[in-house]
Amino acid sequence: MTKSTLDATDHMLLNLLRENARTSTAELARNLGLSRTTVQSRIERLERGGVVAGYTVKLADAVEAGLVRTFVLITLAPRQTKVIEAALRRLPEVRTLHSVSGPFDLLAIVAAASIGELDAVIDRIGLLEGVERTTSAIVLSTRIER
Repeated sequence: MTKSTLDATDHMLLNLLRENARTSTAELARNLGLSRTTVQSRIERLERGGVVAGYTVKLADAVEAGLVRTFVLITLAPRQTKVIEAALRRLPEVRTLHSVSGPFDLLAIVAAASIGELDAVIDRIGLLEGVERTTSAIVLSTRIER
């Protein structure tokens, strides 16, 4: 299933699920003006088609408020992506890892309880065999998150 095979109703359904993936099928149906079984069928089709890859937990601001987050841009030695990715998966502070274009190879979003802990995690990343350089930027605030 591709983005071009989604219709306007699919897009509206996906937007509602982005806002709150726990919304009941009955409430989604009311919001979309469809029957509950139609909405359930659409959700199942989106899941089967790989459009909806899963559901997750978004922590409350109160829980996240105590964490310091940073973007860590990582430059790798040639052909080290798989090894570094595996090592970063083992660090619980690494929340998200992206492959990126440009002068950097990876972008990690890292969260820690303090600046000191964050510094230690960034040092551990920098010491991984195959990491040539890291550059980090601490997140001061999040203005938009969808």
